[in-house]
Amino acid sequence: MSGVGGHLALREAMVATARRMNTSGLNQGTSGNLSQRVEGGFLLTPSGMNYETMTPEDLVLMRFDGSHEGHRKPSTEWQLHRDLLQARPEVGAVLHSHSMFSTTLACLRRGIPAFHYMVSAAGGTDVRCAEYATFGTPELARNMMVALEGRKACLLANHGLVAVGADLPAAFKLAVEVETLAAMYWRALQLGEPVLLDDAEMERVFQQFRGYGQ
Repeated sequence: MSGVGGHLALREAMVATARRMNTSGLNQGTSGNLSQRVEGGFLLTPSGMNYETMTPEDLVLMRFDGSHEGHRKPSTEWQLHRDLLQARPEVGAVLHSHSMFSTTLACLRRGIPAFHYMVSAAGGTDVRCAEYATFGTPELARNMMVALEGRKACLLANHGLVAVGADLPAAFKLAVEVETLAAMYWRALQLGEPVLLDDAEMERVFQQFRGYGQ
């Protein structure tokens, strides 16, 4: 794999996206992490580093066998990113955050059901909550993969949110959408149980979205 120079544009885009995670409210401090597929592996944000002072050279170049190069330690969640990128060739970028409302629901071990048609943006009729496992472990990565089957986003019990996309902008956009849905669902729950859309209606939504946009 080529060095920093060969991935400079991607590294710069990752730094910018990581900073947007904080300014958008998706993330706080040094929590959360971001990865981008490159030839033979992926770029990953370093462990416990402030995004405001992070530079393109601080990103870690990782291979699928778990080895890495660079002058920083990789995020403790590298297995989560590795397993997703290895198993899902359509995924180009993975975003993990501790966003407020998604994490609130995750701490209740509650996913997001079809209370709103935009839940379909995550690829199905709900956003599942993965079973709990300690952060940075193979068990967490396995539980996440189960929750993401047929989906592009999931919650991690007592932890946070994972969203994937073909590229960085797509992963970021979906993470913002899921966090918005989590906020709306949380607010609706303050008044009672929201009325859910049935599978037939969600299928009509999927059909509508196939021709949506310019």
